[in-house]
Amino acid sequence: MKMSEYWTTLASLVGMLAFCQTILQLVFPPELRLTVIHLLTKIRHVFSSHIYFDITEIDGVNTNELYNAVQLYLSSSVTVNGAVSSSNNNTRLSLTRVPNSTSVTFGLSNNDRITDVFNGVTVLWEHVVVQRQVQSFSWRPMPEEKRGFTLQINKRDKTLVLDSYLDYIIGKSEEIRRRNEERLLYTNSRGVSLDSRSHPWDSVRFKHPSTFETLAMEPEKKKRIMEDLREFANGQGFYQKTGRAWKRGYLLYGPPGTGKSSLIAAMANYLGYDIYDLELTEVQNNSELRKLLMKTSSKSLIVIEDIDCSVNLSKRGKVKKKNGSYDPDLINGSGLDEPGSSVTLSGLLNFTDGLWSCCGSERIFVFTTNHIEKLDSALLRSGRMDMHIHMGFCGFEALKILLKNYLRIEEDEIGGVVLKEMEECVEEAEITPADVSEVLIRNRSDSGKAVREILSVLKERVVKRRKCVGEKKKKKKGEEGEEEDDDEEEQEKRALDSPNRNRDVLGFEEEEEQEKEK
Repeated sequence: MKMSEYWTTLASLVGMLAFCQTILQLVFPPELRLTVIHLLTKIRHVFSSHIYFDITEIDGVNTNELYNAVQLYLSSSVTVNGAVSSSNNNTRLSLTRVPNSTSVTFGLSNNDRITDVFNGVTVLWEHVVVQRQVQSFSWRPMPEEKRGFTLQINKRDKTLVLDSYLDYIIGKSEEIRRRNEERLLYTNSRGVSLDSRSHPWDSVRFKHPSTFETLAMEPEKKKRIMEDLREFANGQGFYQKTGRAWKRGYLLYGPPGTGKSSLIAAMANYLGYDIYDLELTEVQNNSELRKLLMKTSSKSLIVIEDIDCSVNLSKRGKVKKKNGSYDPDLINGSGLDEPGSSVTLSGLLNFTDGLWSCCGSERIFVFTTNHIEKLDSALLRSGRMDMHIHMGFCGFEALKILLKNYLRIEEDEIGGVVLKEMEECVEEAEITPADVSEVLIRNRSDSGKAVREILSVLKERVVKRRKCVGEKKKKKKGEEGEEEDDDEEEQEKRALDSPNRNRDVLGFEEEEEQEKEK
């Protein structure tokens, strides 16, 4: 075929196609074509065994929270690892790290697919990305891409997915978000404006390494605390059903150096909560205390350390007002002499258990004190401090945990004889975990020397304690002996005075008889 004949045939074909297009537009206008396509799509859906759900990133003018939840859920390491090793043959994944996150997350690339299994049901997710048409002018800037997820499931599994699968995804995404985000430590400061536009809390990143695994505490007590925290975090339905505010109160008391602050850090790391360290001496009045509470977030620990030192809670002392009357609830803070610097006991109680304590959810109030006997009984009753945790001296189980943490040695590496001596001495020595930690840190380069040193310290403390107890008993016995001597002297004195008294009485009676005879 010559070149001219080829071009002639091609021109004829193009002309025929143009003619057919013209006839098609006349016979099937665009409205009719769209109707036919829509009808064919419906017919296909009727005979199809699957149903599709679209979850777009932008819903109108608002961000779709369900899209963010699905994206975070599918980007979890377990799901992605399963997808990579499955038959999907996903070889391209996107890597992201959001602000305040501690880890890198995986995600699906554009128009990629992934399968998931929930309660034995297999579903298919597709990440759909479509380029938006360029707009010359818009009141609200829109992303250049239209992103969304399409969920494909079997029609018979529709009820299962709508009832529980989406709720499971939302809950799982919240758990992943708390685990990945860095926790914050907040503190309040005096003189900060507390209006609705400002934030009275200053924050820093909270990176305390304390966990329940490394916490020097008796295993049974540790287990009981962890179970209580877990039941609280998972108890939203229980608190709603019983009509109670979703909050919990813990009182940590014991001598200094027994690990109260470490326990608070372990609680925050275990639950993934932020910490609000409330300094009561910087709070001027009850109104400011309420506003501080309103500015706290849910899923947080509100901590007041050394509450017996922050304010005077030993008793509801009566403080004279300017008008001459007395306020039985006024608490003397460090700045009571300054005008307007006072917090009342009733205000503190309402802070923990009143109506204002319900302005948030899933919050834990933690008070610490070295002297529980100094606190007012109203602050200790049930409903305010739900769990009283005594942080005592270091026990044998806690000592073994410290040895493992600092020296990386197990029980069998220490030796049965040494362990037996430690067990016999540690209870009587009354040593705090902080003192034990100091000895172990000082000798951490030589585990053998550290074990000998800690055993020597325990024995020295036992000897000193026994000597101190002996001196106290001797002193008490001496005081009792002096009291017995005083009693004997008093009895002797009484015995000496009694005959004289009797003799005087008898003599007086004889004189009266003689006078009568005369």
